[in-house]
Amino acid sequence: MLNNKGIGALILRITLGVIFLAHGTAKFQGGIENTVGWFESIGLPGFMAYAVAAIEVVGGIALIAGVGTRIVSALFALLLIGAIIKVKFAAGFLNGYAYDLVLLSMSVSLFVEGSKLYSVGNLLFNQDKETNRYSKSV
Repeated sequence: MLNNKGIGALILRITLGVIFLAHGTAKFQGGIENTVGWFESIGLPGFMAYAVAAIEVVGGIALIAGVGTRIVSALFALLLIGAIIKVKFAAGFLNGYAYDLVLLSMSVSLFVEGSKLYSVGNLLFNQDKETNRYSKSV
């Protein structure tokens, strides 16, 4: 029997993964040099644009697959805290950081709780077959 906590975490994991994959892919498709220039215009080193886009793409794929959920979620939380403080906070709540705050909450939730349901990481690294079968949270 599947538990609601596992299903909720699965929904958060897939949704967050798709959102970050889309954002990271857009940075590369729109010309990463544009993102580099924007980073520099707000006082951040340009190379960070590459790091952020790569974390978003690779992390998004990892979350969708369920590999390294807690690590990726922690990285996403750090990115979001930086985005809120450096860019979004000045625009206010509704027109600024509300969306990022929701993504931050999702990231923190996944960092704290993890997500094992339909997770490649759980399938590969979990030796407890009952936990793997029913996806009980640890």
